[in-house]
Amino acid sequence: MRPTLRAKAIAVCNEKIARKGETVGLSFYAFFANRNDDPELLMEAAEWWIRTHALDHFEKAVKIRDMISSGV
Repeated sequence: MRPTLRAKAIAVCNEKIARKGETVGLSFYAFFANRNDDPELLMEAAEWWIRTHALDHFEKAVKIRDMISSGV
């Protein structure tokens, strides 16, 4: 995962956790605007989420933040 996507994903997870608590879930779509303005970046996130880690559509933001922070 490229550093810019990693930083954005961590920031989104932190923001969701701060607003909704430790049990909030999200999908990789949370890292993007409602329009597909960067398909390559979207596919990179999808690849990491689905193929690399076989995650469910919704996962706990804390889990995703910790995975990304640790470099998994």
